Formats: sequence, C-alpha cells, structure tokens
Amino acid sequence: MNRRTALGIGTAATAGTVLGLAGPATAAPGAAGTDEAGGGGSPAGRVAWAYQGAKARAGGNWYAQVSVAGPDGTPQIAVQENAETVVEAYSVNKIAVATAVLDKVDRGLLTLDQRVEVTAAIVVPGGDGIFSLDNAYPSSVTLGHVLAALLTVSDDTAVRLCGLVAPAAEINQILVGKGFPNTQVEPVANPNRFFLGTSTARETHDLLQALVGGTLLSPASTTFLLNLLRSPIAFNDGIRRTMSSDERARVATKAGWFANARHEAGVIFSPAGAPVLTYVLFADGQADPDNFGATHPAVQARAVLGPKFLAAVDGLNNPHAPSRRARRYQPSNGG
Repeated sequence: MNRRTALGIGTAATAGTVLGLAGPATAAPGAAGTDEAGGGGSPAGRVAWAYQGAKARAGGNWYAQVSVAGPDGTPQIAVQENAETVVEAYSVNKIAVATAVLDKVDRGLLTLDQRVEVTAAIVVPGGDGIFSLDNAYPSSVTLGHVLAALLTVSDDTAVRLCGLVAPAAEINQILVGKGFPNTQVEPVANPNRFFLGTSTARETHDLLQALVGGTLLSPASTTFLLNLLRSPIAFNDGIRRTMSSDERARVATKAGWFANARHEAGVIFSPAGAPVLTYVLFADGQADPDNFGATHPAVQARAVLGPKFLAAVDGLNNPHAPSRRARRYQPSNGG
C-alpha cells in the first residue's frame, strides 16, 4: 500500500468526499457531443470535445480544468471535471515549490546565483533527474541551476535542494498567502524535506493564470520560470509530443507521475506570445500503472490532445495579458 492509497486521495471512491466536490465534466455551451463542437464550434467547445474523446479512450479517473482566453482576456472554462477534488499533485507541484523559492528571491532573501551544496546524503538514488548521475560528491551549484533541473528534467534531488533554502512550513505559508491553501507540500520529520503534496485542478489552473498574468511573481522571476517550462528539454512525452520545435516553444508545461497517476499542467501561448489556453490534466487509475513511458494510456491521451488544443486556439489572442515570446531555439554543435 502506498501513501496515496492510505490517504484515500484522488481515487474514484473518494472523489466526491475528500476535501472537494466531484462531478461530471462540464464544457462550454454547445460543446456537448455535437459534430459542430468537434469540427467547427467555439474554441472552448473544440477543446471540450477533444478532451472528452481522449479521456474516454484512456479511461480511469480525471481531475481537470482547461480554459481558453475570451475576447476580453477572461478565461472561458472549456473543461471542468472534479476540479475541486484534492489530489496528490506529484511533480506538477514543483511549479509551486519553485514559486515559493522565487518569492523569496523577489523579497531579497535569496539570489539565483547563491550556491547550495550537493552532498551524497542529499542525493535521491535512481528516479528522475541528473544529480543522481553525477557520481561525484560533494559539489555545489547555483540556486538557478537547482530550479532549472527541478522544472525541466524534474530532478528529484532538486526538491531536497530547494528545501535547504525554503523549508516545508515556509513553502506552505507562502502558497497560502498567495491564495492556494490546497496547493501544499507534505512536511516530514526533517523540516527541510517534504513530499510534493497536494493541489486541485482549479488551484493549479489559477496559479498558472496568475503566473502568466504577472501577478504571482516579479517580472524577472516570471520570465525565468516560464523560460524553464517552455525550454526544449522540458517534458515532451505528453502535450508537446507531436509538435514541431516552434510549436513546443509555445507550450509551458510540467508533468508529474507516481504510482498510478499521470499528471500534466501548463499554458499554451499564441505565436505572438499571448497566453491563450491553460490546462490542468490530473489522471489516475488507468491501465498499465507500472509503465512510466510515453505509451501509458493517460500520457498517450495528452499527446493526442496537444495538437488539438493548438488547433482549437489557432488565431486567438489575449491583448490584456503580457506578451511573452519564446526564447529562440539555437541548437549547438559544440565548439
């Protein structure tokens, strides 16, 4: 039995009772299973149609919120399913951890160029990331390097390194202060370590909206965080899998996986850099729970959704949000 089972979080049996409300997926008007919604309806309707089809094929339990930018910039909800249910967010909550660390940077308590020590004792063996591959400790890296590893290759040791500069209780306090009481890490006996904790689809959606709207962090920290989530080495197995390099650069994304859960959340930008679609797709209970690769049903579902989401918002703009063009991808041949 894992912690997720013991806590009863995010399972079908508890979806309607654990700290949230469960319900059927809802969609924009006109999106309920019509050919018009599937082919030529509103952007929100096309997104809802695509989601329903992908979810049905993958099966399992879904906790989702997806919105598209309306004419005045107000998010129009396309998908809202079990959006208030508290689930373990796994590595998607690394965005929340990075937010707390960068909040301390914004307040002058930390700097991106300060160094943290990587000891053999702090390295998480196996799992995801690069620090466990170094095989040479102790070493030291900058806090900026830690956050880059945290949000691109989803480094597990980077979580512990963040805990050295932002203990669990402080991270949770910062997130509550920013309006996210359900997006919390889970403290353990060591105050500088934690499990990645919980969130809801709605809160993660709103955190991403605040990020791209420029109200979550300073302009410099916002740009730094989004550049990591939009980088070519950020998660590519899901939403971004079947996209060109230019299209991938329009998607800021973070995935999380553990036990039988496969999650992903992010923002799609227009070619001009305006945020036009925000998605949170938490999923668990699908077949093949020991498969952490690209062929897992929920991951395949998101790979199908990525191009459909892009097509649904083709031509949309959001003039009321800051424009954030992607950094130009320049591959290198060494030298």
